[in-house]
Amino acid sequence: MEILQGNENTNPEEFYKSLKEKLENNHDFPEDYLFKFIIPTDDAKLTEIYKVFDDIKFTLGNRESKNGKYTACNINAFVLDADQVVRIYQEVAKIEGVILL
Repeated sequence: MEILQGNENTNPEEFYKSLKEKLENNHDFPEDYLFKFIIPTDDAKLTEIYKVFDDIKFTLGNRESKNGKYTACNINAFVLDADQVVRIYQEVAKIEGVILL
């Protein structure tokens, strides 16, 4: 798992605790939330990510890098609370090669 935005040296437990606090302070749940990931271009990896969102209403947009090696995956999902956002990030983080933005 790789977490960007200046949190590379933070352990995952601290990261998710901090994320939950920030989400609760800055969002008015329930609402649409934009998840962003970078993955190696691989349909199987995209399918794994989509499975995390199976029971959630979402729209998506994917864009391959110029050389086709990576895909930016943006998923706009309706979430109920900060805990649900954290759970989704935790599930996606289990997928090898995914970078959380």
